[in-house]
Formats: sequence, C-alpha cells, structure tokens
Amino acid sequence: MADKRPRLEQGSDKKIDWRKEKEKRKEERKKWREAKMLRKLEKAQLQKQQEEREAEEKEKKKTGNGRDYTVSVALPGSILDNAQSPELRTYLAGQIARACAIFCVDEIVIFDETGEGSKSVEGSFEGVGKKGQACVQLARILQYLECPQYLRKSFFPKHPDLQFAGLLNPLDSPHHVRIDEESAYREGVVLDRPSKPGKGSFVNCGMRKEVQINKQLQSGLRVTVQLHEDRPDHKVRKGIVVSPQHPRTESGIYWGYRVRLASCLSAVFTECPFKDGYDLTVGTSERGSSVESVTLPAFRHGLVIFGGLQGLEASVESDQNLDIEDPSVLFNHYINTCPGQGSRTIRTEEAILISLASLKPRIEAAARKAKES
Repeated sequence: MADKRPRLEQGSDKKIDWRKEKEKRKEERKKWREAKMLRKLEKAQLQKQQEEREAEEKEKKKTGNGRDYTVSVALPGSILDNAQSPELRTYLAGQIARACAIFCVDEIVIFDETGEGSKSVEGSFEGVGKKGQACVQLARILQYLECPQYLRKSFFPKHPDLQFAGLLNPLDSPHHVRIDEESAYREGVVLDRPSKPGKGSFVNCGMRKEVQINKQLQSGLRVTVQLHEDRPDHKVRKGIVVSPQHPRTESGIYWGYRVRLASCLSAVFTECPFKDGYDLTVGTSERGSSVESVTLPAFRHGLVIFGGLQGLEASVESDQNLDIEDPSVLFNHYINTCPGQGSRTIRTEEAILISLASLKPRIEAAARKAKES
C-alpha cells in the first residue's frame, strides 16, 4: 500500500504538525469505520427484509393457493336408462365425468330414485330396457375415468360395464400425470416387492423409476405420494404418503373426485362423509328461482343436486323417508340455472354443465369471503 503521509518537499521550510496530522488521520479512520458499520447494518437490514418477504410469499403461497372447501354433485343413476344402447350409456357417463372434472367437483353421489337401494358396485348392466344396475354402472364408469391410466389395470379388471370405455374422452385431470411430466404429487399403487427392514414399500407411480415411500403398506393399495427431489444417484425416487385431499388443501391442485352410492335422495344427506355434513345445499329445477338473484354464503362443503328425467320432484316423491311435497324445503337454495330455456327439457348432463358454469363465480366469491373473514 502506498504511503499517503505528507512529506516535506525538498527545499521547503514548511514544518508539519505531526500531532494534528495524527488526530486528522484518527478522525478519518473513525469516519471510515462508521461508514463501514452503516453499510453493514444497511446490508443486514436489506437481507432481513428480503427474508421476511420470502417467508411472507411462501406462507401466502401455502395458504393462498390451498382450497379448503369442497363441491359435491348428486344425481340419479336412472338417467342412463334414457340411453338407447350400451355405447350411448357409456358415453353419457363419460359426459358427466368430463363436466364434473372441468368444474373441479370433489365428490359425485349417485342416488337411486327407483327404490332399489344400490349401495355397492356389485352386479352389472344386463341390457338396454332391463331394470336395475344403472347406478352401479354409472358409478363404475365414473371411477374408471377418474383413475389415472397407468393404474387402471391394477384396479379395474375386465367387466361388461366397461366394455365400451375405449370410446370415452379422457379427463386429463392434474393427477393424470404423464410418464416424464414433473409433478409434486402422484397417484400410485403399492407393489408386492420386498424392502429392507425399516424402509418403506415400493410404489408404481407411472414413472420410469419406482418410488419408495416412508411407510410399509399392504400391496395393491392406492396411495397419494408427495415426491422428493429426484437424485441421479438413486435407483428409486423417494416420497411420502399423504392424504388424497393434501394436493387440494395445501397447493390448490384439483385431485379428482370420489364416487359414492346412496340408496335414495335422503341418504345423500344422511350418509355425508364430512363430519359436520353439507353446510350449503343447492337444488336445481326449472321451478326454482333464477340463479341471477342468488348470492352464496361462505361454506366448507357444498352440494348441488340434480334430478332425473322427471326432475327432483319425482325423486322426493319416491323417497319413503321424505314426507314433504315441496322439494325446495330440502335445500338452502332452490334455483333455475337456465331461465327462459328454449327446449321443453334440459338433459341432466346438460344441466350439470349449465349449472356449474353459473355457480362457479358465485362459489369463488363465497370462498374469497371465507378467507377474508
């Protein structure tokens, strides 16, 4: 470092007061240290602010993108009996599945309005015009379409109800992940493959590598897996088992629907899988009030019910558990989602699309209201 101390020029008689010069240098060093400390404090403050912003954004992303509420749809399985061939029955079920997937429906309830009481998926369709099994067939096709393609062989053996499933358009939902597509979550099936003591089971998640989870589970079980970051030195991917609702509640990702069978219309309510039941129920009918006048309240679990060929009135009349004449008393809102319709009838698969499209902005407004409160 160059010596910056003042020197006496040759031939000059000027004397230097070294004491003052020393004090001056001391003062300069003090100012330099203070400036350095200020810069250090400013840098630390900026870094702290940056960390706070990142933490806030992370928390906002975690809570802001998650979806706490659910939307359920209920309809009678008898609508399949209006189709004239097995192919058309299958395609009708596919239209319902597509409509529900497009509008992020979390649960589809198939109720029996004929009094047969189907509550399981045992049995099969016996032919057009023959009584029974419409609810079962509809439920089976809906379950088949919701299942990711790479898992269908594991869960759906060959069955007459699925004879024409190849005609159906795929749902292409977020959980139908392609083999090389990156995703934080995947659906998988637990494999019958031994693993070392203390290690979890292996799962087929439709990837080139198998996934080893954090638990030992029974083979053949369907699981939702949250994947860890891939490492080239690992022969298998690592992941943890999470609830099927986890992608929705934590990341706001639509993760398909589940299917439930109900023996009658009243069982749709009484057998609700949610602890506190449905806190918002909406019935649809051409005799209801216009959807334009409806404002939905904040809710956790909403249910939209559609009638069959004869409307919800016929479903209420055939339910022996209901001693009412006016269906509107069953619901928080009884609405007409297509006032001034140009056709005498709106088919159920059409009503689902029309109604969910009308209700979507109102549901989103109610969800924002719930988050702000």
